[in-house]
Amino acid sequence: MTPPQNHDEHDDAVHDHDHDHNHDRGHHSHHHAPASFGAAFAIGAALNAGFVGAEFIYGLSANSVALLADAAHNLSDVLALLLSWGAATLGRRLPSARRTYGWGSGTILAALINAAILLIGVGGIGVEAIRRFADPAPIASATVVWVAAAGIAVNGVTAWMFSRGHDDLNIRAAFLHMAADALISAGVVVAALVIGETGWLWLDPMTSLVIAGVIAAGTWGVLVDAVNLSVGGVPSRIAPSDVRACLRELPGVSEVHDLHVWGLSTTETALTAHLVRVDGDDAALIQAACTALRGRFGIGHVTLQLETSDLAALCVLRPDHVV
Repeated sequence: MTPPQNHDEHDDAVHDHDHDHNHDRGHHSHHHAPASFGAAFAIGAALNAGFVGAEFIYGLSANSVALLADAAHNLSDVLALLLSWGAATLGRRLPSARRTYGWGSGTILAALINAAILLIGVGGIGVEAIRRFADPAPIASATVVWVAAAGIAVNGVTAWMFSRGHDDLNIRAAFLHMAADALISAGVVVAALVIGETGWLWLDPMTSLVIAGVIAAGTWGVLVDAVNLSVGGVPSRIAPSDVRACLRELPGVSEVHDLHVWGLSTTETALTAHLVRVDGDDAALIQAACTALRGRFGIGHVTLQLETSDLAALCVLRPDHVV
Protein backbone atom coordinates (compact mmCIF):
# COMPACT_ATOMS: atom_id res chain seq x y z
CA MET A 1 0.00 0.00 0.00
CA THR A 2 1.25 3.46 -0.80
CA PRO A 3 2.22 5.31 2.40
CA PRO A 4 -0.14 8.10 3.45
CA GLN A 5 0.73 11.44 1.92
CA ASN A 6 -0.72 14.65 3.35
CA HIS A 7 -0.42 18.32 2.53
CA ASP A 8 -0.62 21.20 4.96
CA GLU A 9 -1.68 24.55 3.51
CA HIS A 10 -1.22 27.80 5.43
CA ASP A 11 -1.62 30.77 3.12
CA ASP A 12 0.35 29.75 0.02
CA ALA A 13 2.86 27.48 1.71
CA VAL A 14 2.51 23.71 1.37
CA HIS A 15 4.27 21.19 3.62
CA ASP A 16 4.32 17.41 3.76
CA HIS A 17 3.64 15.74 7.10
CA ASP A 18 2.56 12.39 8.49
CA HIS A 19 -1.01 11.41 9.25
CA ASP A 20 -1.97 8.90 11.90
CA HIS A 21 -4.50 6.93 9.80
CA ASN A 22 -3.55 4.28 7.28
CA HIS A 23 -5.31 5.77 4.28
CA ASP A 24 -4.44 7.77 1.24
CA ARG A 25 -4.08 11.52 1.27
CA GLY A 26 -5.07 14.31 3.61
CA HIS A 27 -5.01 18.07 3.71
CA HIS A 28 -4.94 20.88 6.28
CA SER A 29 -6.09 24.47 5.89
CA HIS A 30 -5.88 27.14 8.58
CA HIS A 31 -7.33 30.57 9.26
CA HIS A 32 -5.44 33.45 10.77
CA ALA A 33 -6.01 34.57 14.37
CA PRO A 34 -9.01 36.88 14.98
CA ALA A 35 -8.65 40.63 15.18
CA SER A 36 -7.44 42.03 18.48
CA PHE A 37 -9.90 43.88 20.76
CA GLY A 38 -7.23 44.72 23.35
CA ALA A 39 -7.90 48.45 23.35
CA ALA A 40 -11.67 47.90 23.60
CA PHE A 41 -11.20 45.56 26.57
CA ALA A 42 -8.85 47.98 28.36
CA ILE A 43 -11.04 51.05 27.85
CA GLY A 44 -14.25 49.15 28.59
CA ALA A 45 -12.92 47.62 31.80
CA ALA A 46 -11.58 50.98 33.04
CA LEU A 47 -14.81 52.86 32.28
CA ASN A 48 -16.99 50.22 33.90
CA ALA A 49 -14.79 49.82 36.98
CA GLY A 50 -15.01 53.55 37.65
CA PHE A 51 -18.75 53.54 37.06
CA VAL A 52 -19.32 50.56 39.38
CA GLY A 53 -17.64 52.41 42.25
CA ALA A 54 -19.81 55.46 41.71
CA GLU A 55 -22.95 53.38 41.31
CA PHE A 56 -22.42 51.50 44.59
CA ILE A 57 -21.82 54.73 46.49
CA TYR A 58 -24.84 56.51 45.06
CA GLY A 59 -27.00 53.39 45.24
CA LEU A 60 -26.40 53.19 49.00
CA SER A 61 -26.98 56.91 49.51
CA ALA A 62 -30.15 56.85 47.40
CA ASN A 63 -31.37 53.58 49.02
CA SER A 64 -32.12 52.14 45.58
CA VAL A 65 -32.01 48.37 45.22
CA ALA A 66 -32.36 48.79 41.45
CA LEU A 67 -29.21 50.90 41.34
CA LEU A 68 -27.33 48.49 43.61
CA ALA A 69 -28.50 45.55 41.50
CA ASP A 70 -27.24 47.26 38.37
CA ALA A 71 -23.94 48.01 40.12
CA ALA A 72 -23.51 44.36 41.09
CA HIS A 73 -24.20 43.34 37.53
CA ASN A 74 -21.75 45.91 36.20
CA LEU A 75 -19.10 44.55 38.58
CA SER A 76 -19.59 41.10 37.08
CA ASP A 77 -19.19 42.72 33.67
CA VAL A 78 -15.84 44.20 34.68
CA LEU A 79 -14.67 40.76 35.76
CA ALA A 80 -16.10 39.29 32.56
CA LEU A 81 -14.28 41.85 30.41
CA LEU A 82 -10.99 41.11 32.17
CA LEU A 83 -11.51 37.36 31.80
CA SER A 84 -12.46 37.68 28.13
CA TRP A 85 -9.48 39.95 27.52
CA GLY A 86 -7.11 37.43 29.08
CA ALA A 87 -8.60 34.57 27.08
CA ALA A 88 -8.45 36.54 23.82
CA THR A 89 -4.81 37.42 24.49
CA LEU A 90 -3.92 33.79 25.19
CA GLY A 91 -5.82 32.74 22.09
CA ARG A 92 -3.43 34.74 19.92
CA ARG A 93 -0.38 32.86 21.17
CA LEU A 94 1.26 30.50 18.71
CA PRO A 95 0.84 26.72 19.07
CA SER A 96 3.58 24.80 20.84
CA ALA A 97 4.75 21.20 21.01
CA ARG A 98 2.56 20.69 24.10
CA ARG A 99 -0.38 22.80 22.96
CA THR A 100 -0.64 21.96 19.29
CA TYR A 101 -3.87 23.93 18.86
CA GLY A 102 -2.60 26.88 20.89
CA TRP A 103 -4.70 28.49 23.64
CA GLY A 104 -7.78 29.30 21.56
CA SER A 105 -10.07 27.08 23.62
CA GLY A 106 -9.54 29.50 26.51
CA THR A 107 -12.01 31.85 24.83
CA ILE A 108 -14.65 29.12 25.06
CA LEU A 109 -13.93 28.69 28.77
CA ALA A 110 -14.12 32.46 29.30
CA ALA A 111 -17.54 32.67 27.62
CA LEU A 112 -18.75 29.75 29.76
CA ILE A 113 -17.53 31.30 33.01
CA ASN A 114 -18.93 34.71 32.10
CA ALA A 115 -22.36 33.24 31.44
CA ALA A 116 -22.29 31.34 34.74
CA ILE A 117 -21.29 34.46 36.68
CA LEU A 118 -24.12 36.43 35.12
CA LEU A 119 -26.73 33.81 35.96
CA ILE A 120 -25.54 33.66 39.58
CA GLY A 121 -25.87 37.44 39.68
CA VAL A 122 -29.41 37.15 38.34
CA GLY A 123 -30.34 34.94 41.27
CA GLY A 124 -28.97 37.45 43.77
CA ILE A 125 -30.81 40.34 42.14
CA GLY A 126 -34.07 38.38 42.16
CA VAL A 127 -33.82 37.48 45.85
CA GLU A 128 -33.14 41.07 46.91
CA ALA A 129 -35.92 42.44 44.71
CA ILE A 130 -38.48 40.04 46.21
CA ARG A 131 -37.35 41.07 49.70
CA ARG A 132 -37.90 44.73 48.79
CA PHE A 133 -41.45 43.99 47.63
CA ALA A 134 -42.24 42.90 51.19
CA ASP A 135 -40.40 45.87 52.72
CA PRO A 136 -40.37 48.83 50.29
CA ALA A 137 -38.17 51.79 51.11
CA PRO A 138 -38.03 55.36 49.77
CA ILE A 139 -35.32 56.24 47.23
CA ALA A 140 -33.61 59.45 46.14
CA SER A 141 -35.03 59.35 42.63
CA ALA A 142 -33.04 62.33 41.31
CA THR A 143 -29.74 60.69 42.28
CA VAL A 144 -30.81 57.42 40.68
CA VAL A 145 -31.72 59.20 37.43
CA TRP A 146 -28.34 60.92 37.05
CA VAL A 147 -26.28 57.86 37.95
CA ALA A 148 -28.28 55.58 35.66
CA ALA A 149 -28.01 58.14 32.85
CA ALA A 150 -24.24 58.01 33.21
CA GLY A 151 -24.53 54.23 32.93
CA ILE A 152 -26.26 54.56 29.56
CA ALA A 153 -23.27 56.53 28.26
CA VAL A 154 -20.59 54.25 29.74
CA ASN A 155 -22.21 51.00 28.66
CA GLY A 156 -23.27 52.36 25.29
CA VAL A 157 -19.72 53.40 24.41
CA THR A 158 -18.32 50.07 25.57
CA ALA A 159 -20.91 48.10 23.59
CA TRP A 160 -20.11 50.11 20.47
CA MET A 161 -16.43 49.14 20.75
CA PHE A 162 -17.38 45.45 20.60
CA SER A 163 -20.11 45.82 17.97
CA ARG A 164 -17.96 44.51 15.08
CA GLY A 165 -17.09 41.19 16.72
CA HIS A 166 -20.33 39.19 16.53
CA ASP A 167 -18.68 36.21 14.83
CA ASP A 168 -16.64 35.61 18.00
CA LEU A 169 -18.69 34.16 20.88
CA ASN A 170 -16.26 35.66 23.40
CA ILE A 171 -16.63 39.16 21.89
CA ARG A 172 -20.37 38.69 21.39
CA ALA A 173 -20.73 37.91 25.10
CA ALA A 174 -18.95 41.16 25.94
CA PHE A 175 -21.13 43.12 23.51
CA LEU A 176 -24.36 41.62 24.87
CA HIS A 177 -23.34 42.45 28.43
CA MET A 178 -22.67 46.07 27.59
CA ALA A 179 -25.67 46.57 25.30
CA ALA A 180 -28.00 45.00 27.87
CA ASP A 181 -26.54 47.22 30.58
CA ALA A 182 -27.21 50.33 28.51
CA LEU A 183 -30.84 49.27 28.07
CA ILE A 184 -31.14 48.35 31.75
CA SER A 185 -29.77 51.75 32.81
CA ALA A 186 -32.38 53.36 30.58
CA GLY A 187 -35.05 51.32 32.38
CA VAL A 188 -33.74 52.46 35.76
CA VAL A 189 -33.95 56.10 34.63
CA VAL A 190 -37.57 55.67 33.58
CA ALA A 191 -38.50 53.86 36.81
CA ALA A 192 -36.84 56.54 38.99
CA LEU A 193 -38.64 59.33 37.14
CA VAL A 194 -41.99 57.59 37.60
CA ILE A 195 -41.31 56.95 41.29
CA GLY A 196 -40.42 60.62 41.75
CA GLU A 197 -43.76 61.64 40.25
CA THR A 198 -46.02 58.95 41.70
CA GLY A 199 -44.32 57.65 44.84
CA TRP A 200 -44.82 54.04 43.64
CA LEU A 201 -41.96 52.46 45.55
CA TRP A 202 -42.79 49.00 44.20
CA LEU A 203 -41.41 50.11 40.84
CA ASP A 204 -37.84 49.91 42.23
CA PRO A 205 -37.88 46.15 42.98
CA MET A 206 -40.03 45.56 39.90
CA THR A 207 -37.33 47.20 37.79
CA SER A 208 -34.79 44.93 39.47
CA LEU A 209 -36.77 41.86 38.40
CA VAL A 210 -36.99 43.18 34.85
CA ILE A 211 -33.21 43.69 34.93
CA ALA A 212 -32.78 40.09 36.06
CA GLY A 213 -35.03 38.86 33.25
CA VAL A 214 -33.17 40.84 30.59
CA ILE A 215 -29.82 39.54 31.83
CA ALA A 216 -31.03 35.93 31.91
CA ALA A 217 -32.53 36.15 28.42
CA GLY A 218 -29.41 37.69 26.94
CA THR A 219 -27.10 35.26 28.68
CA TRP A 220 -28.89 31.99 27.95
CA GLY A 221 -27.89 31.79 24.31
CA VAL A 222 -24.24 32.49 25.13
CA LEU A 223 -24.32 29.81 27.85
CA VAL A 224 -25.81 27.20 25.52
CA ASP A 225 -23.25 27.97 22.79
CA ALA A 226 -20.35 27.96 25.25
CA VAL A 227 -21.35 24.62 26.78
CA ASN A 228 -21.76 23.14 23.30
CA LEU A 229 -18.30 24.30 22.20
CA SER A 230 -16.68 23.21 25.47
CA VAL A 231 -17.70 19.58 24.85
CA GLY A 232 -16.55 19.57 21.23
CA GLY A 233 -19.96 20.25 19.67
CA VAL A 234 -20.56 21.65 16.21
CA PRO A 235 -20.83 25.48 16.35
CA SER A 236 -24.49 26.51 16.31
CA ARG A 237 -24.12 28.50 13.09
CA ILE A 238 -23.13 25.34 11.15
CA ALA A 239 -25.53 22.57 10.11
CA PRO A 240 -23.62 19.25 9.91
CA SER A 241 -25.98 17.96 7.20
CA ASP A 242 -25.12 20.98 5.03
CA VAL A 243 -21.40 20.35 5.49
CA ARG A 244 -21.79 16.69 4.52
CA ALA A 245 -23.85 17.65 1.47
CA CYS A 246 -21.25 20.23 0.44
CA LEU A 247 -18.49 17.61 0.51
CA ARG A 248 -20.64 14.98 -1.15
CA GLU A 249 -21.36 17.33 -4.06
CA LEU A 250 -17.67 17.77 -4.91
CA PRO A 251 -16.69 16.29 -8.30
CA GLY A 252 -15.59 12.66 -8.02
CA VAL A 253 -16.72 12.15 -4.39
CA SER A 254 -18.96 9.12 -3.91
CA GLU A 255 -19.13 9.02 -0.10
CA VAL A 256 -18.29 11.05 3.01
CA HIS A 257 -17.66 9.37 6.37
CA ASP A 258 -15.88 9.96 9.67
CA LEU A 259 -17.00 13.59 9.48
CA HIS A 260 -16.26 15.71 12.56
CA VAL A 261 -16.73 19.45 13.05
CA TRP A 262 -15.84 21.28 16.27
CA GLY A 263 -14.74 24.66 17.59
CA LEU A 264 -11.05 25.17 18.32
CA SER A 265 -11.96 28.52 19.87
CA THR A 266 -14.84 30.99 19.72
CA THR A 267 -13.67 31.98 16.22
CA GLU A 268 -11.81 28.99 14.74
CA THR A 269 -13.59 25.86 13.50
CA ALA A 270 -11.97 22.54 12.60
CA LEU A 271 -13.14 19.69 10.39
CA THR A 272 -11.90 16.21 9.62
CA ALA A 273 -13.46 13.84 7.09
CA HIS A 274 -12.79 10.84 4.86
CA LEU A 275 -13.76 11.34 1.22
CA VAL A 276 -14.27 8.28 -0.97
CA ARG A 277 -13.48 9.24 -4.55
CA VAL A 278 -13.86 7.53 -7.89
CA ASP A 279 -11.33 9.39 -10.01
CA GLY A 280 -9.99 12.83 -10.77
CA ASP A 281 -7.26 15.22 -9.66
CA ASP A 282 -6.51 14.90 -5.95
CA ALA A 283 -5.02 18.39 -5.65
CA ALA A 284 -8.00 19.97 -7.39
CA LEU A 285 -10.44 18.12 -5.13
CA ILE A 286 -8.60 19.18 -1.99
CA GLN A 287 -8.47 22.80 -3.10
CA ALA A 288 -12.15 22.81 -4.05
CA ALA A 289 -13.16 21.29 -0.71
CA CYS A 290 -11.15 23.74 1.37
CA THR A 291 -12.40 26.72 -0.62
CA ALA A 292 -16.02 25.61 -0.30
CA LEU A 293 -15.77 24.90 3.45
CA ARG A 294 -14.08 28.19 4.16
CA GLY A 295 -16.41 30.23 1.99
CA ARG A 296 -19.72 28.65 2.99
CA PHE A 297 -19.15 27.74 6.62
CA GLY A 298 -16.08 29.66 7.80
CA ILE A 299 -14.28 26.39 8.54
CA GLY A 300 -10.59 27.22 8.27
CA HIS A 301 -8.80 24.22 9.78
CA VAL A 302 -9.58 21.34 7.43
CA THR A 303 -8.15 17.81 7.37
CA LEU A 304 -9.34 15.59 4.53
CA GLN A 305 -8.41 11.98 3.90
CA LEU A 306 -8.94 10.59 0.40
CA GLU A 307 -9.79 6.90 -0.03
CA THR A 308 -10.56 4.52 -2.83
CA SER A 309 -13.64 2.31 -2.55
CA ASP A 310 -11.43 -0.64 -1.54
CA LEU A 311 -9.74 1.32 1.24
CA ALA A 312 -13.08 2.70 2.43
CA ALA A 313 -14.39 -0.84 2.81
CA LEU A 314 -11.53 -1.54 5.24
CA CYS A 315 -11.90 1.71 7.19
CA VAL A 316 -12.93 0.98 10.80
CA LEU A 317 -14.15 4.58 11.14
CA ARG A 318 -16.69 4.29 8.34
CA PRO A 319 -19.82 3.73 10.48
CA ASP A 320 -21.31 7.00 11.75
CA HIS A 321 -21.52 5.72 15.33
CA VAL A 322 -17.77 4.99 15.52
CA VAL A 323 -15.47 7.70 16.85
